[in-house]
Amino acid sequence: MKQYLYQQDNWPQFNWDNDALLSLLGLVRNLQGKVIGKMETLGFDLRNEATLATLTLDVIKSTEIEGEILNPEQVRSSLARRLGMDISGLIPSDRNVDGIVEMMLDATLKSDNELTKERLFDWHYALFPTGRSGMYKIIVGNWRDDSTGPMQVVSGPLGKEKIHYQAPDATLIDREMQLFINWINKEGKLDLVMKAALAHLWFLTIHPFEDGNGRIARAITDMILSRADGIKQRFYSMSSQIRIERKDYYSILEQSQKGTLDVTDWLQWFLSCLLNAIQASDTVLAKVLYKHKFWNENATQTFNNRQIVMLNQILDGFFGKITSSKWAKITKCSNDTALRDIQDLIQKKILRKEMAGGRSSSYELNDEK
Repeated sequence: MKQYLYQQDNWPQFNWDNDALLSLLGLVRNLQGKVIGKMETLGFDLRNEATLATLTLDVIKSTEIEGEILNPEQVRSSLARRLGMDISGLIPSDRNVDGIVEMMLDATLKSDNELTKERLFDWHYALFPTGRSGMYKIIVGNWRDDSTGPMQVVSGPLGKEKIHYQAPDATLIDREMQLFINWINKEGKLDLVMKAALAHLWFLTIHPFEDGNGRIARAITDMILSRADGIKQRFYSMSSQIRIERKDYYSILEQSQKGTLDVTDWLQWFLSCLLNAIQASDTVLAKVLYKHKFWNENATQTFNNRQIVMLNQILDGFFGKITSSKWAKITKCSNDTALRDIQDLIQKKILRKEMAGGRSSSYELNDEK
C-alpha cells in the first residue's frame, strides 16, 4: 500500500493545476513588487531597521513553531552584530541563538550561492552546537541513520501516540537529497515562488535530519524567496505567518504527505500564507517609520544612554510591562536610578504611567504628546 507521497509512482515529479493557482500567484507577485518598491524608497538606515525587525521575527517564530522560545533581545542583538549595525544596548547572546541567526543570514544574504550537502550540514551544526537536542544526544552535521527506529512525526501521550507521518528509510536519504539539491540548484522556467513552495514540502517529506528539519526547511524557503524578490534584504516573514497558521500548516502538510503527486492544495495553502505574510509587512514598516519619526521629533531632547537603550526597546516592541525594576535590570543600574530615568521621561512627556493599577507602577509611551 502506497501510504506516503514518496512511495508514489514517478516520485518526485510533482504536478498541479496551473489554472487554479494562476490568480493567487499573480496576487503574490504583484504585492511582492509593491512592498519591495515601497521599501526601496526608504533610506539605507530605515531599510536596515526593517530588515532587522523582519529577521528578528523570522528567527523567533521559526523556532517557536517547534516549541522553542528564544529571548527576542538576544536574537535582535545577534542579528545586529552580524549585520554590522551600530545599535546601542546590544546584549550577549547564547550559542543556540547565534547558531540559528547564522543559518538564517547565510540562507538569505547568500541566497544566490549553491545549496550543497556540506552547506546543509553546516546549518545543522549551527542549530545544534552542543550536539544535543534538549537532553538528547543527536547525530549532528549528517543525515539521520534510524538507529533508534524509523523517523516518525507523532503526537499524543506516551503509549497513545498518533503517527502522522513516517519518513523514507535512512538508506535512501543520500540519493533522495542529491536529487533535491540538484533540483534546487538547477535554473529552469518554474516561478521561484512556486519553487519555494515545492522545496518546503519536498524537504520535509524526505526529513533527512534527526532534528531541526522544520527550521532548515523554512531557511531553504527563505533562501528561494530571497532569490524570487531579487534582493538580499527581507521585508516579510513567512515563518511568522506559518506560526499564526500553525494548525492549518500541520494539517495541509500531513494531508499532502499522505496524498498524491498532485500538490495543488499544498501550493494554494502556501501561496495564501505567503500573501498574508507580505500583507503583514505593513505592520513592520509602520513600526520602523514610527520609531524614525519618534527620534526625529525628539532630536533636540537630551537622553542618557540608559534612556536611549530602553526607549529603543520600547519602540521595537518591549515584551511585558515597563517597570522600574525591569529598567534597572536591563540597564544594570539601581532601582533609584531607574526611577529617576523614568521620572525624567515623564517630565519630558515621553512616558506616562499606565492607567491600569497593580502592585507596582508600569509605564508606556505617551502618544498624546
